[in-house]
Amino acid sequence: MDPELEAFLPMFPVSDLSDPVAARAKLAGVIASVPPPDTSDLAVEDHLVPADPPVPVRVYRPPHARGAVVWLHGGGFVMGDVHTEHPWAARLADSSGETVISVGYRLAPEHPFPAAFDDAYAVLDWAAQNADRLGIDPGRIAVGGHSAGGGIAAAVALRAREEQRLTVCFQLLNQPALDDRQESWSARTFTDTPWWNRAKSTAAWAHYLGGAPASPYAAPARAADLTGLPPAYIATAELCPNRDEDIAYALRLLQANVPVELHQWSGTFHGSHALISAEISQRQNAELAGALRRALAG
Repeated sequence: MDPELEAFLPMFPVSDLSDPVAARAKLAGVIASVPPPDTSDLAVEDHLVPADPPVPVRVYRPPHARGAVVWLHGGGFVMGDVHTEHPWAARLADSSGETVISVGYRLAPEHPFPAAFDDAYAVLDWAAQNADRLGIDPGRIAVGGHSAGGGIAAAVALRAREEQRLTVCFQLLNQPALDDRQESWSARTFTDTPWWNRAKSTAAWAHYLGGAPASPYAAPARAADLTGLPPAYIATAELCPNRDEDIAYALRLLQANVPVELHQWSGTFHGSHALISAEISQRQNAELAGALRRALAG
């Protein structure tokens, strides 16, 4: 493990997902301790996207932005909202120079699949229909997310390809949760890695699926055909259960003639990019923002 990251391990709270309500409260407490981001150069607005039920979003628009990413937060499908995502969404908008539409999708287990997926797709539709109002080019809308949010983003790209009604120009997938089967070496082996491990992944998928079989829209790794999907940037962490399924998905995209940039970050663990004082985290976050900026440059 990267020595700078290892120094933070004693500070990480022990948690599991057996009690989602308690896990949400613990995450909110951790985020509340993070210094608020500087949003002085951003126009920040909250909206309710018309859907059933309406979906809360927070829009971060830097000066002169023309592209946008519909951004799905992490949290194992059971934690997180636009408030807990605020530091990271603001930083992504500021660093990339592009609009970030942070989605407060419904959470499992109270709202299992397809609730979060439907919410995310509704926001993509809303962004396209309101491009002029948001000051964005409808041809430059990406989807992206971290962890569970990355998996939802990949699923939204699949649906957009199938329905051919909405255009997604790019996928920004950071350590995405793509495969409920957990059959890869990393998924089977990483049982005690920091923050995210096999037990938490198993619980997250159980909450999200609610006992129903997984479809490709729930677990994109199950999709048989990846042709025609938008270009992707996929980042993986070395000590992350999702690592191997993410690399396998990137390879399958490449084999389907989809342009992919894949970066496997040595010495990192799931979510360690949030430890922004570490040099490797700074590089990770800068590269994520740079990939988005290049993709939306038009």
